[in-house]
Amino acid sequence: MSDGRIVVSGLTKRYRNVTAVDNLSFTVEPGRVTGFLGPNGAGKTTTLRMVLNLVAPSGGHATIDGQRYADLTEPLRHVGAVLEASSAHKGRSGISHLRVICAAAGFPAERAQQALDLVGLTPAAKRKFKGYSLGMRQRLGIAAAMLGDPKVLILDEPANGLDPEGIRWMRDLLKSFAAQGRTVLVSSHLLGEMQLLADDVVIIAAGRLVRHGPVAEVMASMAGAGAVRVRTPHGDRLTPALTKVGATVTPTPDGALLVTGVEAPVVGQTALAEAVELHELSSERPDLERVFLELTSGKATIR
Repeated sequence: MSDGRIVVSGLTKRYRNVTAVDNLSFTVEPGRVTGFLGPNGAGKTTTLRMVLNLVAPSGGHATIDGQRYADLTEPLRHVGAVLEASSAHKGRSGISHLRVICAAAGFPAERAQQALDLVGLTPAAKRKFKGYSLGMRQRLGIAAAMLGDPKVLILDEPANGLDPEGIRWMRDLLKSFAAQGRTVLVSSHLLGEMQLLADDVVIIAAGRLVRHGPVAEVMASMAGAGAVRVRTPHGDRLTPALTKVGATVTPTPDGALLVTGVEAPVVGQTALAEAVELHELSSERPDLERVFLELTSGKATIR
C-alpha cells in the first residue's frame, strides 16, 4: 500500500523573463504536517499547482505515491486539495454542492453530510452559498477535499477568513489528520500558527529552497539570532563591559537592554564582575517568525 509521500525534484517554472520556481526540491512525509512558507511572490502557489498538475513545469517533476497526480487512479481518493476558497453556484446550498461532487466522483451520497459534520458546517448545510462568509467557504472547500477520504491533503492559505476559534479548529483537524498517518502540506502566512501546527517546514524565497526540516531543528539552527534581555539601573557601566566580551547591546524603548552575541551566563558573569545590579535577565529565543524573516530578508521574490 502506498504511503502518501510527496516528492518535489528540481521543479522549475519560467514565465518569459520571470522564474517563478527555480530548481526546487523537497519531500513531504506522511504522518506529519509540513508548513510551506515564503514571502508573497515566492512561488508557493505555483509550486502547489505544479504538484497537482494544474500548471506544467518548465523542468523537474513532482510525485505523490511515486506518480504524477494526473496519473493517479481515482486521484480524489488519494489527494484532497484546496488552493482557494470554495466556489459554488450562488443559489446552491452547501449540502447540495457537495452532493453534486459526490455524484460526479462516484462517492456515496452520504459522504456529503459526513464531510459537513467534519468541518462544522452542518448548521449551515441548507443555507445558500451566496450567504456564506469567507470562513464558511473555506470550510466548505475543505469538506469537498475530504469527500474521498484522502490520505494526502494539500491546502493553500486555508486559514484565510477564519476567526481565532476557526483557526484553532483548523489546527486540530490537520493535526488529527496527520496523526492517522496521512500527509499534510499547508501554506500559510500565519507564522505563529505554523509554529503551533507544523512538524516540518519548507521555506522558500524567490522560488528557491531556503530551509527544509523539522521546525525545532530549523529554529535551533538559528539559535544565534536569539538575544538576552537585561534590565539594570546601571546600563552605562554594563554596556561597555559587555562590548568588551564581544556582545552587541541595543537599548529598547521600555528601558531594557537587548544583548546579542553572548549567552545569558556570560551577561550574568559580566554584571557580577562589574558589581552591576540586575533587575531582569532572560533569554529570548527566536520564534518561527523571527527565523523566517532572518532567512528570507533581502531575497527578491521574482526574477
